[in-house]
Amino acid sequence: MWRHIVSNVLTLLVVAVFLLGGAILWGQSQYKAAGPLEEAICLRVAPGSTMRRVSRQLEEDGAVTSGAIFRIGADYADRNDDLKAGSWLIPERASMAQITDIITRGGASTCGTEIVWRIGVTAADVTVRELDPATGRFEERARFDPLSDEARPAVYDTMRARADTRFRVGFAEGLTSWQAVEGLKAVEVLTGDVDEIPTEGSLAPDSYEVRAGDTRQNVLARMTAAQEAILTAAWEERMDGLPINSPEEALILASIIEKETGVPEERRQVASVFVNRLRQGMRLQTDPTVIYGVTEGRGVLGRGLRQSELRRETPWNTYVIDGLPPTPIANPGRASIEAALNPDETGYLFFVADGTGGHAFAETLAEHNRNVARWRQIEAERGGN
Repeated sequence: MWRHIVSNVLTLLVVAVFLLGGAILWGQSQYKAAGPLEEAICLRVAPGSTMRRVSRQLEEDGAVTSGAIFRIGADYADRNDDLKAGSWLIPERASMAQITDIITRGGASTCGTEIVWRIGVTAADVTVRELDPATGRFEERARFDPLSDEARPAVYDTMRARADTRFRVGFAEGLTSWQAVEGLKAVEVLTGDVDEIPTEGSLAPDSYEVRAGDTRQNVLARMTAAQEAILTAAWEERMDGLPINSPEEALILASIIEKETGVPEERRQVASVFVNRLRQGMRLQTDPTVIYGVTEGRGVLGRGLRQSELRRETPWNTYVIDGLPPTPIANPGRASIEAALNPDETGYLFFVADGTGGHAFAETLAEHNRNVARWRQIEAERGGN
């Protein structure tokens, strides 16, 4: 009898082991199988959340078939304690294993809200955007001028207070260091004062991700380091025989190119004009340098130049000084720096606006005068409309 009982118990144990093994294999297959999501979602994990709370949220969103299997799988992978706060894009058909990796990997949020401050040459704006998981595109929720006295949109304050909102500050190519510092004052998530306006030309215009509490001085330091790296790399790859004796002179020329054209395809042509003039000992005679002599980079002139200003002697007025001015007149972008050091090989010595947003280039004064006459005719026709 006892032998029969022991035999039955052993049989039950064997069956239990097989059932348990089968359950484990089934659970593993469920954990790694494609999930039920038919379209991507944005999963927001609040600070202090637990894997249990997140698993319930995933069940409610239809991202997993079983919160229990999800938790067990995450625990088996030893990822339960690695949960990261943020907003995470969960793609369609993501498996539980993939979701676990997404929400425990860390790094910057991959979806949700971002607030972008854009600091331009003539204006600034703030944009509140939110990612639509279904399309993978950011949708604009609000836009406003941070320098105006008008009340901020309510959505801005709501989104700015979220722990997982990302912040970026974008700087336009060609803005001055004074403009960059003034713009940073309007970025409310940053802290601290700026002790001194950075040297003109030393800042790399670009988009920089920042965190709430970062200092304005730190942002400027990042911009300075980026510009140094860009200038160093471009100087090493420069064309032979340029009438430019140092990286600092290259930066001065690049700033003039930046202010003279907003057409990317023209930068190397514009650079060739100034390089050819420097080689021949001709004055550069470029209006942006005259404007900088008037404003010294503190704001926008907002009107045309007067004849008296074209004749006024300032360190930057290239109508009255020979060669390059003593400093850059703005912060040039990478493309203008590279154009200054690798200009097109042309015979151009002149250029003037052509009415399309670009310029007409000329090798001789006679050809240039014809281009100027055409431009004046275009201006007259526009003035009459």
